Amino acid sequence: MSPDPHATTSPPLERRLTLFPATALNMANMIGVGPFITIPLLMSALGGPQSLLGWLVALIITLPDALVWSELGAALPGSGGTYRWLLEGFGPKSWGRLMAFLFIWQFIISGPMEIASGYIGVAQYLDYLSPGMSVAGKLTLKGGLVVVVLGLLNIALLYRRISGISKLMIALWVGVMITVGIVLVGGALNFDPRKAFDFPANPWAFSSGFLLGLGAATRIGLYDFLGYYDVCYLGDEVKNPGRTIPRAVITSLVAVALIYVGVNLSINGVISWREFVPAESHPEIVNFIGSIFIERLYGRTAASIFTLLVVWTALGSVFALLLGYSRIPFAAAKDGTFFRIFGRVHPHGHFPHVALVVIGVLSIAASFVSLPVVIDTLLAARFLIQFIGQIVALVLLRRNRPELARPYKMWLYPLPLLVAGTGWLWVFATTPPQVIAFALGALALGVAGYFAWAKVAQKWPFAGAEKQTG
Repeated sequence: MSPDPHATTSPPLERRLTLFPATALNMANMIGVGPFITIPLLMSALGGPQSLLGWLVALIITLPDALVWSELGAALPGSGGTYRWLLEGFGPKSWGRLMAFLFIWQFIISGPMEIASGYIGVAQYLDYLSPGMSVAGKLTLKGGLVVVVLGLLNIALLYRRISGISKLMIALWVGVMITVGIVLVGGALNFDPRKAFDFPANPWAFSSGFLLGLGAATRIGLYDFLGYYDVCYLGDEVKNPGRTIPRAVITSLVAVALIYVGVNLSINGVISWREFVPAESHPEIVNFIGSIFIERLYGRTAASIFTLLVVWTALGSVFALLLGYSRIPFAAAKDGTFFRIFGRVHPHGHFPHVALVVIGVLSIAASFVSLPVVIDTLLAARFLIQFIGQIVALVLLRRNRPELARPYKMWLYPLPLLVAGTGWLWVFATTPPQVIAFALGALALGVAGYFAWAKVAQKWPFAGAEKQTG
């Protein structure tokens, strides 16, 4: 597979990302606007505080999965993360080509949608300051214009070399910590356990409905935790990746899990879940529940200031996401499995500028879909190829490449693989049928698309043995 000529003559990426900014990158990505827009959706999943069980199940899945990312990220650090691991694990001259192609295929759907969820959250919160940003969960023209401006601003902030981005990332992380700190302190000082633990009748009654509701709550929890691995996509720009990547992945996940529990209890201890469940019936609270929380404690002026902090937090998340995700098509283009133009590196800033702009623009476009649809779709698109796929890739790499240097090896192998894999499959199975159908249909189209392209381009499995070495 011949590399892109532009990529080979471009300047190399620079290894400047150290542990602190790498961890800050993951944390800002994970926290973002997530808990400030998903708490009502989470409480609606099971109709009460028992919905927090969804976050616990999500953590049981993501903790062992973080060990998968850590081992692969330390052993094969490079731009693109999962793309590189699927290619190497399944075989760079055979099935790895198909799996890597399918990952990029689903990423074109899921990546921009994840970034778009942050833009949607910003528009919802700005509705507190300037009503008319969204109606029935979808952006209005006014909200759409705000999202376009924010999306272009995000691209502009990232249009620079990685050393400058590290400093900006830390500044955004500080804003994120201030925002959640305000919620945690306010909640601790005004916590009402009668509201936080106001369970409905028979909250733990086991039934098919309970399992489906738990699946919905877990998907929301997984969405909130997404990003503990973001640094893995920037492996070529991480300093000492064998140590930095595992530490950043595990530290950020544990820290954010504790923060999420505190934020959820803080808000539910002030605002009863009965005031906003079901979520679709109470947009006056649901769209900006964090602002309502501050308003009840400290008044409208304080809530307005807090709303701007939430916007800052959301910008930190979409900033981190777009930074990492722009490196995925770049890595594929360098290997010749994606459009060549995505492999170009900025001649002065040393960053993949074409991939950055294209993913940024697609994210803006995806913002015009409702938030619940965005969350379910982006998760369903990733379950099979990314999360399950790289679990299999890790097993294959251990079996087929025992000589590969592994600065970090997961604990209790293979138990974490079994726990994470079972969890991902269970959550996929409890996803709404129409979303499953969409994910499987998109996957089938991707398979057909790959073989059609491979036949025309004479790539595996249609190329002769002599061509497979290219």
